[in-house]
Amino acid sequence: MTAYEKLKAARHNHRPTGAAYVEQLFHDRIELHGDRRFGDDDAILGGIGWLDDLPVTYLAIDKGTNIQARMKKNFGCPKPEGYRKALRLMKQAEKFARPVVCFVDTQGAFCGADAEERGQGEAIAESILEMMGLQVPVVSVIIGEGGSGGALALASANRVYMLENSVYSVISPEGCASILWKDAARVEQAADVLHITAEDMQRLKVAEDIIPEDFEHFDRMCGNIRRLLVRDLNRLKQFSPKELQNDRYERFRRFGVYQENA
Repeated sequence: MTAYEKLKAARHNHRPTGAAYVEQLFHDRIELHGDRRFGDDDAILGGIGWLDDLPVTYLAIDKGTNIQARMKKNFGCPKPEGYRKALRLMKQAEKFARPVVCFVDTQGAFCGADAEERGQGEAIAESILEMMGLQVPVVSVIIGEGGSGGALALASANRVYMLENSVYSVISPEGCASILWKDAARVEQAADVLHITAEDMQRLKVAEDIIPEDFEHFDRMCGNIRRLLVRDLNRLKQFSPKELQNDRYERFRRFGVYQENA
């Protein structure tokens, strides 16, 4: 598949949403709401639950499954209160020594005037800063689109995985084409030059590994993801708080260090 074909697959309406992964992977869940500053944002689901026998905090950017839900969730584009809710739950997880698991699927943060008035950029920056310093393990999975800072705010993790047809980019291919060539119709070319695929991200060391997709057997696929998460979290639990922070720092320092012929 070309990069553009993978982009279309990542955006497909029938692709499982963040809520679907939360439902399959975590049991005895308690969903939590609100940022304690302004309100709640349905674009980000968050709460506590059990991953097998591990108590965790889960966070998921959710696009919704029908037009009403998608409008309510801003089509998976979080507002500042969404990122602040996520950060509140991450800090709560740190207080109670719970690992954090994030599922990312967003074109990017909501760019409306109301979001800008409430400090969208500051909310994303604060989330990245605080997430990098968390003293508990953090694992993130890109399940669809990973759009710019809106995705990075939940992906500054110790380990990042991508589904095989997911994408991760600094800007949307449409936006890139409009800026570089003043022609949004050149989106296919932009998708190629941006290097947005899971294979690109693994080669650039932005993602640790690629997870095969099998939506026809979604429960089996989630079973594989569950085993992967449990393995990583059990390993990361052996790290001291300082080692977890250093691990995250060193991981980001490795970005882009690869040879073209590798």
